[in-house]
Amino acid sequence: MKPKNLDFAVETERILTQAPFIRNIGIEPVHFEPGRCETTLTIKDEHLQQDGFVHAAVHAAIADHTAGAAAATLIAKGQIILSAEFKINLLRAARGSHLNCNATVLKPGRRLIVAESEVYCEGDAIPRKLVSKATVTLAVVDGINDLKAKTK
Repeated sequence: MKPKNLDFAVETERILTQAPFIRNIGIEPVHFEPGRCETTLTIKDEHLQQDGFVHAAVHAAIADHTAGAAAATLIAKGQIILSAEFKINLLRAARGSHLNCNATVLKPGRRLIVAESEVYCEGDAIPRKLVSKATVTLAVVDGINDLKAKTK
């Protein structure tokens, strides 16, 4: 896939490092390239639900945000990505030390981009297993300043 902005790394890095919510829960970038992104999360107690498994909201957050970063590698300078819709399948309970998410753009449209995220869980004595899979539709928006003006 070809990026519309050859300096796509600047916007992708911004998405992966500047979102307060994402920093707060601990999602970190691993690698990105046009149409793809990989992130990781060290699982802590605050990521767990009442029975000790990774909370569904954590699965959703890493899947959605990683897909958004993958989509951002393909947009033009001055555009931003906003999630429009996503569906997640929680395939098995996740217990381990890390989540890893791999997102790939399936359809790089002009106004909508469709991406797929796969979330894996692993630990010291726990083999890597696919724990959730999401399909994410992302809107391509012309400029954050335009968006801020429309929401006032």
